[in-house]
Amino acid sequence: MRLRVLVVDDSKLMRRLIRDTLTSDPGIEVIEEAPDGPTAIQLIHKLRPDVVTLDVEMPGMTGLEVLGYVMSEIPTPVIILTGLRDPGLAMRALSLGAVDFMRKPSGTISVDMYKVRDELIQKVKAAPLANLRQLREQAEEEAAAPEVKPTALEVVAAPAAEAGAPRWAVVIGASTGGPPALERLLGGMSVGPSAGLVIVQHMPAGFTRSLAQRLNERTTLHVTEAEEGIPFSPGWAYIAAGGHHLVLQPGSESGKFTMHLDDAPPRGTLRPAADVTMAAVAALYGERTLGVVLTGIGNDGTEGLRAIRQAGGRTIAQDRATSLIYGMPRSAAEQGLADDVLPLEQIAPAIERIVAEE
Repeated sequence: MRLRVLVVDDSKLMRRLIRDTLTSDPGIEVIEEAPDGPTAIQLIHKLRPDVVTLDVEMPGMTGLEVLGYVMSEIPTPVIILTGLRDPGLAMRALSLGAVDFMRKPSGTISVDMYKVRDELIQKVKAAPLANLRQLREQAEEEAAAPEVKPTALEVVAAPAAEAGAPRWAVVIGASTGGPPALERLLGGMSVGPSAGLVIVQHMPAGFTRSLAQRLNERTTLHVTEAEEGIPFSPGWAYIAAGGHHLVLQPGSESGKFTMHLDDAPPRGTLRPAADVTMAAVAALYGERTLGVVLTGIGNDGTEGLRAIRQAGGRTIAQDRATSLIYGMPRSAAEQGLADDVLPLEQIAPAIERIVAEE
């Protein structure tokens, strides 16, 4: 049975391109198109699609308003399509219950849409696997939370080079469902001077800085997008920049490490990839490496946890019940590479306990 998709976009050309792209896969049927928010809501009620692709920036009723209504009244898996004018909109959409997002093509649209064909189809096919109850609860919590006014994206200064190197390196990999999971994970975490965190969230260039900003504003850690040459410091969390692998390399002083943005080829379709970062960190930190794999499509992080285990480090995978998509953590757990498989709310205490060990 084919997956039934509703396409929502105010551009007739974009609707046609999305339809053509999706229906090039025999397992997908585009059952209808909607040019605006009110029409989209009517069609969702009438047709009950399996998945909705939703434009964010539409005149009148915005995509975020449509998403808010859908998640509160008729929860449906939604994939957001957005431009780069305001990456924060994508973060907001994920917090309001979207399963995932994709950057809209720019330039020669038909050519660029062909380039992202496989990614779009993969995200649409994975969307029905999402835990809708979890998405709805997440959306309700976001709607009830006090508004946090965003600050400039550049406000998170790099840590001082004088800071000592962390005793532990914690490397976290995540994909679909990752941003909200990271917000919950880091929310009250305190690693003090014991550890630094490196986070690989699958996102394109232009969006990871917005994620870092949101996490910095809403958690107790200092969170910044990684930049070339900045020191790896305790109490900081570094988000791998979209479009680059993130690795650690020895600094100018013995025992200290700095960030390196590596332009090596993608792992499969992924750059950044958690496998690359985890292996690189394990080579430097050995038994003081802690690897964590969170919710997401695919198996990224499995080989990374293997490298950490081989170096004598520790590993954790998120459990099925709290994962939006139980792909990445399942792969690691099924291969016996996770020392512990834990609900999301138990992972932060486990990290704090491990990095406190002498």
